[in-house]
Amino acid sequence: MAKETKEGLTVTKSGDSSEWYQQVVQKAGLADYSPVKGCMIIRPHGYAMWEGIQSFFDGIMKGHGVQNAYFPLFIPESFFKKEATHAEGFSPEVAWIENKDKDMKDRLAIRPTSETIMYDSYARWIRSWRDLPFQMNQWANVVRWETKATKPFLRTREFLWQEGHCVYATAKECAKETKYWSDMYKKVSEELLAIPVLQGKKTESEKFSGADYTVTIEAIMPDGKALQMGTSHNLGQGFAKAFGISYLDEQGKKQVPYQNSWGISTRMIGAIILAHGDDKGLVLPPRIAPITCAIVPIFFDKKKKVVMKGAEALYKKLLNTQRVVLDDREQQSAGWRFSEWELKGVPLRIEIGPKDVEKKQVVLVRRDTGKKEFVKVAQVEKRCVALLEEMQKNLLSKAKKNLKDRLVKVTTKQTFTKAIKDSNVAIISCCATSSCEDAIKEATGATSRCIIKEARGKCVYCGKKAAHEVYYSKSY
Repeated sequence: MAKETKEGLTVTKSGDSSEWYQQVVQKAGLADYSPVKGCMIIRPHGYAMWEGIQSFFDGIMKGHGVQNAYFPLFIPESFFKKEATHAEGFSPEVAWIENKDKDMKDRLAIRPTSETIMYDSYARWIRSWRDLPFQMNQWANVVRWETKATKPFLRTREFLWQEGHCVYATAKECAKETKYWSDMYKKVSEELLAIPVLQGKKTESEKFSGADYTVTIEAIMPDGKALQMGTSHNLGQGFAKAFGISYLDEQGKKQVPYQNSWGISTRMIGAIILAHGDDKGLVLPPRIAPITCAIVPIFFDKKKKVVMKGAEALYKKLLNTQRVVLDDREQQSAGWRFSEWELKGVPLRIEIGPKDVEKKQVVLVRRDTGKKEFVKVAQVEKRCVALLEEMQKNLLSKAKKNLKDRLVKVTTKQTFTKAIKDSNVAIISCCATSSCEDAIKEATGATSRCIIKEARGKCVYCGKKAAHEVYYSKSY
């Protein structure tokens, strides 16, 4: 992470995007250094954004009958071995600790994901068809021992997430619900975060270890790189068989159920930074912004009390409809305070000075466009609501345009290579074999993001029979 200084950003987003990102994270107060390499400390401004995502999605889950629970952080090694594909897929990322309990011979893994520890309990709890569908979620931290370079929110060894784990009587219901949760992640991304996404199944090489298939949502950042935002996995009956999960149907016959698991994480905060930020810092969509309005009184010695009285009255007025703060700090100039709220991404700045008090007006300044307008105090509440909704739509519209402009349909190996080199998302008919995907990654740095549909003809890259039309791009 970049070292913190008292100044604002020292680089531009287009000039040095990596340094820009780390300065925004640090200087906007989202996260800080951790004494543990590869980990981060989430500060209140950043954590409030995570709370906003939690609140929005928790409401969706509970409305669908999902209950929250909590399972241990430590997982016995023998649990991983019950589902061989899952164990193999996660083995490079698992952090192990030696078990000091003499009664247990297993090493203990620090939770990289919770299928195994949860399904051990599911085998005891699920007995009858009346128990289904069984829908449970936990909000937790997980550890995946990254060997790649870490970056706050985007890739850290420990991060926060939610993981839903559901059990169904039929394959049809499981497939329907697996798609449903991916759709709900799309809703979070587009309606709350103003980030449009691509949606589809992962290829065999990219799917979750142990799953029948994985459905993903992928955001495309302004630099053309993809960011996986959320995944929903159809686990079929594999885990149920491995962990002995079964139930008696209405005829009293023993049946093996179907399962899925799905999750989103604090990576979404990284997506917000990248998707909307500019050279002044964060630009937060109003619906996720911890503070929607910052009132900044402009002080002059002779009129200070009058201005403060007007600012305080405005603050009380807006408390009913906004997440508002009154910045009454006298040690910093008005310009310095303006810049700080811009850096933090607060959607609306409300300026009030002596002349404004006299005219019974304020100045509203939009963070997304910088546009200013004078508004009568009596109309401030109504105008703030309207402007914030307009800003939410504007940020989504801008991000949609970026996504559309980045999509390029290619029909030859040469145009594919050029599309990736130009930081675009290539739409390609391909064989989707692991050998071809590995060759593409080695040659271009691009990976498959998700399948669009079935395809005929030949693979654009290797010339073999095509199986799917797929989005390809570089990624974070």
